[in-house]
Amino acid sequence: MHNKPKIAKTLTRGESMRHNRKIKEPIIAITKGMTEGHSLEKALDMLPVDKIIKKGDKVIITPNGVKDKKPKDGVVSGPKTLKKLIEYIKKREPSEIYIAFGSGGTDSQKVLKTAGFDKIIEEEKVEFVDMNYGPFFELELDGPILKSTPVNKVVEDADVIISFTQLKYHEEATITASIKNICLGYPPASVHGFPKKNTGIHEDLHGFIRSFAKQVPIDLSIISMDKAMIGTGPIFGKAVDTPGLIIAGTDPVAADCIGARLLGFLPQAVNYLYMLYKDNLGEAEPQKMTIKGLDVKEAEQLFSKCAYGDKKSILDQKYVKDLHDENKK
Repeated sequence: MHNKPKIAKTLTRGESMRHNRKIKEPIIAITKGMTEGHSLEKALDMLPVDKIIKKGDKVIITPNGVKDKKPKDGVVSGPKTLKKLIEYIKKREPSEIYIAFGSGGTDSQKVLKTAGFDKIIEEEKVEFVDMNYGPFFELELDGPILKSTPVNKVVEDADVIISFTQLKYHEEATITASIKNICLGYPPASVHGFPKKNTGIHEDLHGFIRSFAKQVPIDLSIISMDKAMIGTGPIFGKAVDTPGLIIAGTDPVAADCIGARLLGFLPQAVNYLYMLYKDNLGEAEPQKMTIKGLDVKEAEQLFSKCAYGDKKSILDQKYVKDLHDENKK
């Protein structure tokens, strides 16, 4: 057990930390396979992964580890698919692979054991970094409340950041997808408290997520609907099983906006996504994305059928809407 944060030399965002994600273009793959793992491999094969992960890179994978729950509950990522992801990345010969998150709901070690991540980490011989503890550097923010937060130094040294999460409704952030997964998984609970509400993060959650996402580029976004959540997310909602449905992309704003559509939201309904789009940090309009695999309407129908029993309960019924549904056809 950790008793207090371990702080090394405190740094502002240094030159060693990347300012931009690896691929600027919004390339999105939507796939449906026999299993979540097979679907993930299929999606990644559609993306320019060789340009994202290169030999010798230090790679962070951040699965969703918000609470010590089983993957079947739709709360945390699936360990078998995490293993597939690690194996896929190893083929690119990185120098290091880190599994990194800091649970806001409980001790991260409990999450590892309950979710089954601990066995995968041991089998694949990768390192786990509990983001709730240091050594830290100080990440400067331009948020309305918090002007900085400590972050584990592994982020500063990383070449590639990968977010792997379930799609979920969230009672304050509207949705959990790739951006929310990183922006609430990295601030340390040893500083901000469990569940990271003691210092002002949740006083303007959308503003905090926006400010954090502007500073920490996500190179590869993976959003699963194999086990998703509707209702009172991110923990107490209803689990939805849409076997093998995956969204993966080079642009986290674009990937999350496609995920949001499956839950019935245009971009402006998720304030931090819309603001990041306005900041020119990602694409929000499907018409300006390169979408491979399934089309948006087909993915919405698949998810809607599993979540609501009706494939017609979708956002893009007649056509794929633009940013504000002004492109009537």
